[in-house]
Amino acid sequence: MLLYYYNSCGTYTAEMLARKNLLATFADRLSKVIHDSKMNRSQFAEAVGLDRSTLSQLLSTSNRRLPRIETLAAIAQTQQVSVDWLIGLSNTGPMQAELMNEQMSFEREALAHNDERLVTWLREAIGYKIRYVPATLPDLLKTEVVIRYESGGYVPSTPEQQIETAAARLAWTRGPETDFECCNSVQDVEAFARGGGIWRNLDQRSRLAQIDHMIELTTELYPTLRWFLFDARERYSAPMTIFGPLRAALYLGQMYLVLTSTEHVRTLTRQFDDLIRAAVVQPPEVPDFLRQQRVIAQRQRS
Repeated sequence: MLLYYYNSCGTYTAEMLARKNLLATFADRLSKVIHDSKMNRSQFAEAVGLDRSTLSQLLSTSNRRLPRIETLAAIAQTQQVSVDWLIGLSNTGPMQAELMNEQMSFEREALAHNDERLVTWLREAIGYKIRYVPATLPDLLKTEVVIRYESGGYVPSTPEQQIETAAARLAWTRGPETDFECCNSVQDVEAFARGGGIWRNLDQRSRLAQIDHMIELTTELYPTLRWFLFDARERYSAPMTIFGPLRAALYLGQMYLVLTSTEHVRTLTRQFDDLIRAAVVQPPEVPDFLRQQRVIAQRQRS
């Protein structure tokens, strides 16, 4: 009689089956996580902050209880898997890199989506050290003229949007809790002063104004902003920003690769620290180095 009642109420039966499947999926995937961790159950329980008895219950085929959200979060965080995967909403286990295509999110009347997210991430990372390797010169140190020149009409965000974003980053850098480290190659700055590379069509007057702007800001913002210059013959780095321990964004050209895995962020942080150790121009020396480059730029013909 009870079986007939359940069969007559399809919704109720479907809910019961869904719950049973969810519990079975969670138990299977939790078992896989434990196996991949190379720990025994006692070690694993301690690592995620569980009692051994609670862990055994969650793995039991007779278990009828869903794990608490705190338990799911602890497993996901310590083992670098997603909560969605643990409960069967995703087939992807390890935390995946997030790809963001600028062209897909471009809006003409607002900040480019990716630029806005980068500023948001800066605000979220207040209290942490930000590490930054720009694609050209540091955005927050650029004049409007240079931003418009570098845009060239190609990138999905307009110069006005990029100017607003650069201003937001500069305002953030002036905050009392800011700790910002930036790395460029010496050759990047030298090429700019000489009007080489992508700047070959930028007039001398604009280059001199940009150098003056950088001298002013690096003097004003130090030590909140520390700009290190390394030798590109000895080191290389792709453009990236590391937002404390929270995430890292690698710029791939019209696309950002965003990493949130703790180990990935730590690896990129170590690479950035290596750039700092190899720096041939230290932050207090940057204004004088820029003044030297200004003299060279002034001798160049427009």
